[in-house]
Amino acid sequence: MLDNYEINTSTLLIIPINKTTSKVVEKENTYIVNKKSTEIIDNSCRYFGSSLIGRLEGTKNLIGVNYKCPIVIEDALDIIFFPTSSPRFNNCFWISLNNIKDYQKNQKTCKLIFKNDFMINLNISYESLQNQIYRATMLESTLRKRKYN
Repeated sequence: MLDNYEINTSTLLIIPINKTTSKVVEKENTYIVNKKSTEIIDNSCRYFGSSLIGRLEGTKNLIGVNYKCPIVIEDALDIIFFPTSSPRFNNCFWISLNNIKDYQKNQKTCKLIFKNDFMINLNISYESLQNQIYRATMLESTLRKRKYN
């Protein structure tokens, strides 16, 4: 079990296990981290010079979203994560936008497939996942336009 973890380009998702522990899935490894998923997100934002609150404010300013906001963890590496529910809830997963290969409807849930072919069934609707991916993509697109204009 790790006491700390910084999100990187290999990080696929963060899964809450309980109120104080999370599972981090990378392309090649899986770790158990002795922190809530939002703490891992916040620590990673701080590692790259901001904070979760700062990144949430940035998202609000860039795309006008203020609920279930996608956030930029690290700008230069295009590390963008989005939550599956309100981060206030203990069952909130955080997902890496740029590691997603595909997603599929699965009755009342959906299947998420990553570029390394790792698959996970999420207990959210297809429409909710699609909306979160759309918001994260909108954030990425807005940043890219500002970077190169």
